[in-house]
Amino acid sequence: MLLSVVAHRSTMSDAAAANGSPSPAPTPEVPATELAQLALEDEPKISFSDQFKAFSKFGDSKSDGKLITLSQSDKWMKQAKVIDKKITTTDTGIHFKKFKAMKISLSDYNKFLDDLAKTKKVELSEIKQKLASCGAPGVVSVSAGKAAAAVDRLTDTSKYTGSHKERFDASGKGKGIAGRRNVVDGSGYVSGYQHKDTYDNAH
Repeated sequence: MLLSVVAHRSTMSDAAAANGSPSPAPTPEVPATELAQLALEDEPKISFSDQFKAFSKFGDSKSDGKLITLSQSDKWMKQAKVIDKKITTTDTGIHFKKFKAMKISLSDYNKFLDDLAKTKKVELSEIKQKLASCGAPGVVSVSAGKAAAAVDRLTDTSKYTGSHKERFDASGKGKGIAGRRNVVDGSGYVSGYQHKDTYDNAH
């Protein structure tokens, strides 16, 4: 953008000189710091390679940030939400093992991502963008909504099976001791018979 502005001004001054009109006053030069800021405006704050270095050191105090393990890569992908229903840890494991090494470099990691993206039919640029913008390495937090949904699912008695199912009535209320002990039924019907008291007494 800056280059196009400078070129435009240069063209205007040339045209003015050709017409014989006085050229406009020279514009003050843009300070170097401002130029540097303009150049950085379109760049992400943290690059993909910076994130690679950060996650390759995550959980390994001896790492120099040049090689990443499958475990570190999976943590990075989970935090960036790259690993989801479409891309799983099984997929990442299969593609990572192709390099026949416990740790791989940034160049090999780029090949790994390219291979993974092609196989799973996902845009490589989208994966890299997520990985670059997921923030510093840390614990993946579970939102309150997800936690509540998990509790609701685990406490839904209508989904219980086997002996656990016998401990609750149709409304989900616990039966107490009757739901935990085998109470002898002296009615003469076998255990689990579904049609009790439906036999026609006329026979």
